[in-house]
Amino acid sequence: MTANFALRVAGAQIPVGTDIKANTANLLRAIDIAAGKGADILLTPEGSLSGYTHEFDTAAAEHALVEVTTAAAGKNLGLALGTCYFEGDGRCYNQVRFYTRDGAYLGFHSKTLTCGSLTDPPRGEIERYAVAPLRVYNWPGVRLGGLICNDLWANPGCTPQPDPHLTQQLAGLGARVVFHAVNGGRGGDEWSQVGFQYHEANLRMRARAGKLWIVTADNCAPDHWRCSSPSGVISPDGDWVCRTADRGEEIFVYSIAG
Repeated sequence: MTANFALRVAGAQIPVGTDIKANTANLLRAIDIAAGKGADILLTPEGSLSGYTHEFDTAAAEHALVEVTTAAAGKNLGLALGTCYFEGDGRCYNQVRFYTRDGAYLGFHSKTLTCGSLTDPPRGEIERYAVAPLRVYNWPGVRLGGLICNDLWANPGCTPQPDPHLTQQLAGLGARVVFHAVNGGRGGDEWSQVGFQYHEANLRMRARAGKLWIVTADNCAPDHWRCSSPSGVISPDGDWVCRTADRGEEIFVYSIAG
């Protein structure tokens, strides 16, 4: 890998639900916009294809995955695609799937710091999703990493596991850019606002600590509520260099020079 690199990144702050057909339409729209703005790779929110659930139509998800990845490759656009997916081992993984601009599949990051209740045993998604080893992905001139939602900020209210500082681990593996897919809980109450501030502070602090570029994108549904976290791009100094509005659909594009 070279010391210097250039990467034009895009992120899709789009609605995510459990309707795979509607999700696919949102993804195809984001692909069109990102490609039209000259992006090299597009990040989408957690579960943006399948929905944020382990109970989805696997055949429909497989068909949609082909449709979305074919569309992106046809526009010479790489993907960091958030979806839940059943792999060949029969287990469901909450993933960011990486694809090159010509559609070659590089592999997936699975959500590692899965959420669960603070009970013994813990309950929740920690029971539903399998976890694969952390790794980085070779893009021309730069190594990329993936994280999903709680992987980055290790919310102590829903994390029965110790914080593994995954951003620091990715930096140690040579990652320069981390694609962070988000689909956090939200509402109109005070604690949603506290959560937003906590998420933003963690994004900035962990980018700075790991000397990483972080590209992050959240689900924006429902659009009458603020997103659970800001979407955009943070520099290795911990500064926002690109940031969306805190609610509603927005596709952002930014050129990173590292």
